Amino acid sequence: MTRGPFRILVVNPGSTSTKIALFEDEAQRDSASLAHPADTLGRYNRVADQLPFRLAAVEAFMAGRNIRPASLDAVVGRGGLLRPLAGGTYAVDDRMAEDLRSAVEGEHATNRGGLSARAIADRAGVPAYIVDPVVVDELDEVARLTGLPEFRRRSIFHALNQKAVAREAGRRLGRPVESLRLIVAHLGGGISVGAHREGRVVDVNNALDGDGPFSPERSGGLPSGQLADWCFSGKTSLAAVRKRLTGHGGMVAHLGTNDLVEVERRIASGDRTAALVRDAMAYQTAKQIGAMAAVLEGRVDALVITGGLAASTAFTEAILARVRWIAPVFVLPGEKEMESLALGGLRILRGEEKPGTYPASGS
Repeated sequence: MTRGPFRILVVNPGSTSTKIALFEDEAQRDSASLAHPADTLGRYNRVADQLPFRLAAVEAFMAGRNIRPASLDAVVGRGGLLRPLAGGTYAVDDRMAEDLRSAVEGEHATNRGGLSARAIADRAGVPAYIVDPVVVDELDEVARLTGLPEFRRRSIFHALNQKAVAREAGRRLGRPVESLRLIVAHLGGGISVGAHREGRVVDVNNALDGDGPFSPERSGGLPSGQLADWCFSGKTSLAAVRKRLTGHGGMVAHLGTNDLVEVERRIASGDRTAALVRDAMAYQTAKQIGAMAAVLEGRVDALVITGGLAASTAFTEAILARVRWIAPVFVLPGEKEMESLALGGLRILRGEEKPGTYPASGS
């Protein structure tokens, strides 16, 4: 049984800010990006340690906008680094909260999303959820193997936006996403390309730490022999390698900037190196899209291009020039994270989906 409108508070923490929005059903009624001073954040050693400080900022915002906790029906937070999960909306239970607090799968700003949602929801007496966290793992078993048994491929990608635009593609095609075979390319600070088969992402590159195309901030896949030589050269450290792969790789390493707009300004002024790097990033992205077409055996209903970089016509066209033949194309720039989180909670409140249960350790 449904009713409405449902009031949903969305909390999306970043490294130096917290985005917050209030939705009534699909409509966003209020929003803000709460900036946090670097000197204040620097006092905390761990992501979870910042929670009381950030919660106070969120509560001050709510009080200032007269958003009463008792008026809410749910609170939804951005999912963090958790144990692998199938896609969907999950209740933030005690096990999940403890894993986020202890950073069982690693420290990340989004770990605060579920913790913040749970804290606010508990005070309001309503449920807390996360939606399609980056650890969504629906890989086919054959996609997990590598050439060494010590290493298995991990599914870490832009699951929230990839799942959201896959649903949008289904709406545009007039078919449920569970009946479609899609390739979704998210173009952002990292680039992930997923093969969506009947609602599941059965293969995708690990966009976090070294797989697939290079991007504005990440190295992507590298020649493994050269990488091993560099790691054991005595000229670097594990921390330096990690930073180079994620954060200081890709366009930043080549051109000193992660801003594609700036790169395209340089190209317009005749910078051939900038043009080569931009074109190589598009080339590698197109190769990854082609690989996902092979995963789907050449039967693809649509190719979806999304993410912040999809706003660049030149970059998008450089990719599509190589892959447009695969399937009809939808270009959906941006991420719409807040809307996607709210809609995930709304589907639960309306009874259209059931919330998933976070797995116990070792399950």
